Amino acid sequence: MSGTPDYTAPHGNPAGGAVGAAAFVPGATLGDGRYRLLSLAGQDPRGPAQFWRARDNALGRDVALTVLIGDASDERTAARSRRTLERATHSAGFTHPGVSRTLDVLWPGHGVNPRDGVFGIVVAEWTQGTDLLDLITEGPLPAGTASRLLEPLAAAVETAHHAGLVLGVDHPQRLRVTPDGKLRLAFPGPRAEVTAREDVRGLGATLYLMLTCRWALDGGPNGLPSAPTGPDGTVVSPQTLHPAVPHELSTVAVRSLEDTSVGGLRTGAAILRVLEQTAAAEAEAAALRAQEAALTESYPALGSDEDDKRDEKSRRRKLAVGMTLLTMATAGILAWAGLSVIGMFSTPETRSGPTVALTPTTPPPPGQTSSTQPSTPQSEQPQSGGTVDVASVNVYNVQGEPDNPHRIKRVVDGDPRSTWKTMTYRQQFPRGKPGVGIMITLAEAAKLAKVVIDSPSAGTKIEVRSAPSGSADLDETTVLGTGTLQKGDTEISLEAGDATKFVLLWITGLGGSGDRNVSELSELTFVRAG
Repeated sequence: MSGTPDYTAPHGNPAGGAVGAAAFVPGATLGDGRYRLLSLAGQDPRGPAQFWRARDNALGRDVALTVLIGDASDERTAARSRRTLERATHSAGFTHPGVSRTLDVLWPGHGVNPRDGVFGIVVAEWTQGTDLLDLITEGPLPAGTASRLLEPLAAAVETAHHAGLVLGVDHPQRLRVTPDGKLRLAFPGPRAEVTAREDVRGLGATLYLMLTCRWALDGGPNGLPSAPTGPDGTVVSPQTLHPAVPHELSTVAVRSLEDTSVGGLRTGAAILRVLEQTAAAEAEAAALRAQEAALTESYPALGSDEDDKRDEKSRRRKLAVGMTLLTMATAGILAWAGLSVIGMFSTPETRSGPTVALTPTTPPPPGQTSSTQPSTPQSEQPQSGGTVDVASVNVYNVQGEPDNPHRIKRVVDGDPRSTWKTMTYRQQFPRGKPGVGIMITLAEAAKLAKVVIDSPSAGTKIEVRSAPSGSADLDETTVLGTGTLQKGDTEISLEAGDATKFVLLWITGLGGSGDRNVSELSELTFVRAG
């Protein structure tokens, strides 16, 4: 695609009816004069609804308005608008980084008048960034980029569905891209007939759009090409249109759009898994490309022939293995020579002692120094209890919605690059929530000496508690230790007590500051008491 297509219709009432054009131009006011319209971001004729960036004159801030419009005499549209307002009111307390926070819902008689062609307004915080459609004006996005963009929105859909809510992510002009590169539902207020299944189809259509620059659902913006269909009426796969699209990503986009009776996906979790895998694979590939580029820059001759590159890598691997073996052998020889010298100056009585078996010793890892103190007798050496395996892990939540439950297994997957994090809160605990926790079920009951937490969120406050079961109430748990996390690994020592199989990490203070309070954890390691 080249140029910038006109994805928005002219200002005015797209659905026809009593709304005058002057009521919907920048500078006009809605909500009893409180909200001044700045620019039209899009419209959905199926609502019918318009999406506006506006200025809150009372608080001096920009907001996002979903304006429900229609003819005052149209009872069907009025009823559907009431249903949308009910849904928006019900979900106003839902918070997630992938959804703009609802600030107010204006009903007929309370800031809006159907005689003016307005049945209601959903007011949300304004999302800085760019329109999704602006992002694809130059062509389809790379698979990894599309996956990373859609991940937080898919997570929001999955979390909302667990809470019994529907978001309405079935129109591209409801979405914006944040400055940190995440898709966000910027104009909440789902249509009356939208179901959880439509949310899943909306995710698939959004993924399809980013991979092909084509929209696969009805009611798309003017000027945006529709997705092509095959002889059987099904949507042509993104990989057919663009062979570079990974097969798994292409398949999940198409299956999200299909009816569940013929194999269509039912939940956002299935989409989210493929997005995470694709984004991770793309990140790994990018890292490898960066390493190869750095190697080529250091050794320009390697860039002239791919075989030479592979040979160079092979030589480097062999050199690394050879150096390791040489180091081990050198350490063994030095140890033998040292004992031999000692034996030369020992008395016959000493030399007649028991024979010492020599084994090469591996040198200490970098950053550590070997001890020069005499060895402690084995009976006096402290015994290391080792680590305790984890059988399962779940989000422990006592109020509101659980925080990213679909990602919680990342804290015990052995990969420090994968993380779980809480939702982003505008206020620190205990306001809004008393805390949020992770309930760990150990593979076996054990007495614990400490827990090691790998986290990038310095300042996070954690209580480590033992629990009688995985579903125990908070007041049934016992505090074993507390700590404040530093960036990287933090050890929290635990009081010696009875063996336990259930451990609760209870987060009482979040990292971050201001109105962006969030904590992120990478890995948990439990160490057995000696």
